[in-house]
Amino acid sequence: MEVFDQYSDLPESARGAVIVIGNFDGVHLGHQELLNSARKICVEEKSLLGVLTFEPHPRRLFQPDLPPGRLTPAGLKVERLESHGVDMLFALNFDWNFASQNAQSFIQNILMDGLKAKHIVVGYDFRFGQLRKGDADMIEAAGLPVSVVEPVEDDGGAKISSSRIRAAIRKGEIAQANALLGWEWEIQGSVFRGDRRGHELGYPTANVLLKDTLHPAYGIYACYVQIEGESEWLKAATNIGIRPMFEVAEGQVEAHILDFPDRDIYGKILRIKPVKRLRSEAKFDSLEELITQMEKDCAKAREILV
Repeated sequence: MEVFDQYSDLPESARGAVIVIGNFDGVHLGHQELLNSARKICVEEKSLLGVLTFEPHPRRLFQPDLPPGRLTPAGLKVERLESHGVDMLFALNFDWNFASQNAQSFIQNILMDGLKAKHIVVGYDFRFGQLRKGDADMIEAAGLPVSVVEPVEDDGGAKISSSRIRAAIRKGEIAQANALLGWEWEIQGSVFRGDRRGHELGYPTANVLLKDTLHPAYGIYACYVQIEGESEWLKAATNIGIRPMFEVAEGQVEAHILDFPDRDIYGKILRIKPVKRLRSEAKFDSLEELITQMEKDCAKAREILV
């Protein structure tokens, strides 16, 4: 998959695609239906499949004081879209200049002159341009074919959306979130050197900052982790949060990899897949009580992770 951060001065090979537009945070089952619909059009039109999205997520511009809420930070979103057969990704910088352009300019400058889109595919609630005044009808009126995809519903008839998935993860309901995503949600980040409290307590951890990634309900999770450059998924008892006993300033992931030899993985990208939340974070009266609880957490994680 080719990735572009602009819509002008593109090679001709990157123009004339079927373009799906959206934020695609989560690349969930609803997003996947958009891609599937677009892929069918690609076959008919003998065209490539492109996705037009925006970085950072518009919410960060319009509501900068909100807590981190990305299901799929930029790198993970790229991975997920590529896994669904997207040929080209146009990830345009979303700043105030971009946000202030009117709908007509968006259509003419980006979709027609820049991308030379052959067909546009959007979701049922798609809006764009200044004050969100643009819609699918406006694109079609400009002469571009448009397909509007209806929402995907779960077995109970509720619409699948990124907001529902965020709510589930914030409650620690990982299985429910994964069912709506259609894949196993994960956190990714570079392992950094912490204060080595885990080593002192006999439970060394691989530490990753959450940064822009959505913070799940803080607590202890049974997780699978994978180290950059390695194929095996390893079992881990993992604290996600701020460690009440030691009060770190920023939410982070601390994965105690079970039966893991002591070796240096600092700087490696770690992928963390929470499976089940075992308990909430807690502050103990002594380090001895904390160690006893950590032993129980590891035993529980072993039971869950097969």
